[in-house]
Amino acid sequence: MADYQTITVEKRGQVDWLTLNRPKSLNAINTPMVTELRDYFGNLAEDAETRIVVMRGAGRAFCAGLDIKDAQAGTYARPHGYGFGFQGYLAEVYIRMRRCPQPIISLVHGAACGGGFSFALASDIRVAGESAKMNAAFIKIGLSACDMGSSYFLPRLVGTSVASELMLTGRFIHADRALATSLVSEVVPDDQLEAAAQPYIEEMLATSPMGLRLTKEGLTMAIDAAGLEAAMAIENRNQLMCARTEDAREGMSAFIEKRAPVYRDR
Repeated sequence: MADYQTITVEKRGQVDWLTLNRPKSLNAINTPMVTELRDYFGNLAEDAETRIVVMRGAGRAFCAGLDIKDAQAGTYARPHGYGFGFQGYLAEVYIRMRRCPQPIISLVHGAACGGGFSFALASDIRVAGESAKMNAAFIKIGLSACDMGSSYFLPRLVGTSVASELMLTGRFIHADRALATSLVSEVVPDDQLEAAAQPYIEEMLATSPMGLRLTKEGLTMAIDAAGLEAAMAIENRNQLMCARTEDAREGMSAFIEKRAPVYRDR
């Protein structure tokens, strides 16, 4: 595990607990954080031991978005030879979040703004604390609200009407409405967020490793599939791959024998 400075990664068995760790700045995004997140999510594709990632923020917030003070001070590094400079450098984090085979659970409390909002949007499951408030903050500072994948993720999660409202105004969506619009799976008191993640973790760990990986991949691809037949082609391919594994035979035997399966990723 790399010696990260702006994030921490705690390994609990097959689950990585990833914490954005700049609490004094509400975990605002700076260049070192982007570099570390790019490294972490980029390495997950070759990490066979980690099956799930839980993402959260230290202190009073999930992530307040871009560190504007750092940006104004001119302290942001401009990656040499990288398309679109810092803009493209940060955007790659969200691509790597979607590309990694591990499902990502985001536990959102306090502010999740701008790029921090997009961290939650790019996750697979979102659980909100009662204090959660999220917005596409980009439009509040003279920019377009279409940034860091928000124009892609948000309409797919809440529909075009609500996405348009949130992005054209930059207004906050709080925990109760986030639940009503299916942006989050549930809302719990802030101090119960970690406990709330456990049922999702346990149920996903009870699946076969390949089945879990290919389900994330299949969902991602089906969202943009040209139609039913294209989506079913992905499903057929994934099922044939899974059906040939020892884990599939174990899963069927366990079902017949009315016992919990023991998967070995074979």
